[in-house]
Amino acid sequence: MDSGFGIGWYGVMIALGVLAALGIAVIEANRRKEKASELLGMALLVLPLGIIGARLYHVIDQWDYYMQNPGLIIGGQGLGIFGAIIGGVLGVIIYTLWKKLSTLRWLDILAPGLILAQAIGRWGNYFNQELYGYPTDLPWAIYIDPMHRLPGYKSYSYFHPMFFYEFLWNLIGFVILMVVGRKMYNRLRDGDIFFLYVIWYSIGRFILEGFKINVWTLGGFPTARWITLIAIVVCVVVIVLRHHKFHKEKK
Repeated sequence: MDSGFGIGWYGVMIALGVLAALGIAVIEANRRKEKASELLGMALLVLPLGIIGARLYHVIDQWDYYMQNPGLIIGGQGLGIFGAIIGGVLGVIIYTLWKKLSTLRWLDILAPGLILAQAIGRWGNYFNQELYGYPTDLPWAIYIDPMHRLPGYKSYSYFHPMFFYEFLWNLIGFVILMVVGRKMYNRLRDGDIFFLYVIWYSIGRFILEGFKINVWTLGGFPTARWITLIAIVVCVVVIVLRHHKFHKEKK
């Protein structure tokens, strides 16, 4: 596949994801009777910090490579979703504190659009022929050109389409967040939708990480699994404690 075509379409999918996220955020802000106009100012901070975080995570992930090619650290290709989320959330925190807005409420507003953007953005991996798993002969396996196959897998042609698995998982997550946000509105506390997003995405990522080739590990365990496992535990505990305290205060 022509690299220019691949890179171009990757950018298109990322841009579509950002637009979709903003569109859903406007809908959610209006539904919660918040000023959707805040989203523009927020985006000017969240997007750059998200990109910086995504790039930083990728560089750390691939440090052996960048240690040999330091000139590619800035301006090279590659982003990491965990870094993007952390950077983006930091941007939301900074903006909402500055404007004296509810951070948790705005994280709830942004969460459904964020997971939809992740779903759309994964199609960029398809055009770049990246984010595939171990070789497989399943009917939905994806063909990878020889030039894009990882060392040790040059003799294989078909692989697990990790990008598609994550696309489906995130798309289902988007529907769940939108439905829960409406059906359980009176039972939710600010932040619950965001915490549910983190839990849903983390469960899927924890499972899918087992299909990936040559992942970054800590102590022999995939780093992404450490991150998602900690995120799941923390978010579940936070939700339980906050609701327990809330119900206790109502009595």
